[in-house]
Amino acid sequence: MEDALNVLGEPLQACSYDPLTGYFRDGCCNTDANDHGTHVVCARVTAEFLAFSAERGNDLITPRPQWRFPGLKPGDRWCLCATRWKEALDAGVAPPVVLAATHSKVLEYVRFEDLKAHAYVRSE
Repeated sequence: MEDALNVLGEPLQACSYDPLTGYFRDGCCNTDANDHGTHVVCARVTAEFLAFSAERGNDLITPRPQWRFPGLKPGDRWCLCATRWKEALDAGVAPPVVLAATHSKVLEYVRFEDLKAHAYVRSE
């Protein structure tokens, strides 16, 4: 994990410490062979995406303290499963992606061009 790269070919940056995200709950979208969901996309979730995910049986809004999950609100950054982000892309509700914090493993599931087209650009 120490040598993890993002989709830009650079060292993987943190996604979020508040809420604390990542398969390992280390703030990063790191992964290993035990991460069957491949939680590698650092996304800035939207209301549309949260509703989409809930419709597919993954409620990301309701807090689940027993799993150290605070529940998400629009604007939060979260490490999403690569296949769920791809589903959202195909449905037209893909949330913006923080490229520097998105693990290169996602490129096994989606094209870089699609990620780049949905890159989160912070407005000042």
